[in-house]
Amino acid sequence: MDPRPRNLLTTPHLAAGSLSLCPPAFRANVSPVSFNRVSGTFARIRLRPPADTAAPVRPLPVDGRFRLSAMSSPDRPVLHDNSGREVPRDTPTGGDLERAIAGQVRKLRLAIGLSVGDMAARIGISKAMLSKIENAQTSCSLSTLARLAAGLDVPVTSLFRGADTHREAVFVKAGTGAEIVGRGTRVGHHYELLGGLRGQHKRLEPVLVTLTDASEVFPLFQHPGTELLYMLEGEMLYGHGESEYRLRPGDALLLDGEGLHGPNELVSLPIRFLAVTAYPDNHQD
Repeated sequence: MDPRPRNLLTTPHLAAGSLSLCPPAFRANVSPVSFNRVSGTFARIRLRPPADTAAPVRPLPVDGRFRLSAMSSPDRPVLHDNSGREVPRDTPTGGDLERAIAGQVRKLRLAIGLSVGDMAARIGISKAMLSKIENAQTSCSLSTLARLAAGLDVPVTSLFRGADTHREAVFVKAGTGAEIVGRGTRVGHHYELLGGLRGQHKRLEPVLVTLTDASEVFPLFQHPGTELLYMLEGEMLYGHGESEYRLRPGDALLLDGEGLHGPNELVSLPIRFLAVTAYPDNHQD
């Protein structure tokens, strides 16, 4: 009896080129096989899953902000946003006093774990009135401010915090973003910074990446925080840790920046994609 183990690497019927035992997803990724008639063995077969099946897509997290909708399908989840970020069009903007009070009252109420109804009952005003205050739709009287401060157990002055704060925005015209020079630029990768805020908002870094015909697959990246890639043009295989993803226009990849990541293969050039990195609060430049 032949003592050699009978598996995909040494089974003689593969000499005829049969790949019937291989899973369909792997057949297109098998390297050429050669049979050694002297030793009776085959050359090594390299099997690797296609980029599209290298790692499963994990479901979206459903937490206090999002609620899974009954309209969801197995192919596409639908989430309801419960965060209350949408406000009426006539909501005061900028450093308005009402807007500052609204933000502080809502933040402090949530911090002590009270609902709008519970808070309204606690300070002796209607639920509708408290809702208007938190949405900057009304001006508070001095007596109401005193009740709010007492109910939240804070000084009245803390409700005005942020009223004189300037809210910064940065506008960058097409093609005028600052060029970031690094390892990748030496091999034809172009990085354009699409703006940056100061202070606590500096932790967000949006970059437009362009890979041209002169590009080589060279740099790998590793950094604290979370990164979002959104494909605009072209096609590439992008690696993250041990996984590989095929990115085409409209595809998005959200990844942990601590894992080694970068392009593995530039399939269709030119390639353009957005890379938005959110660094942790304690990140140091």
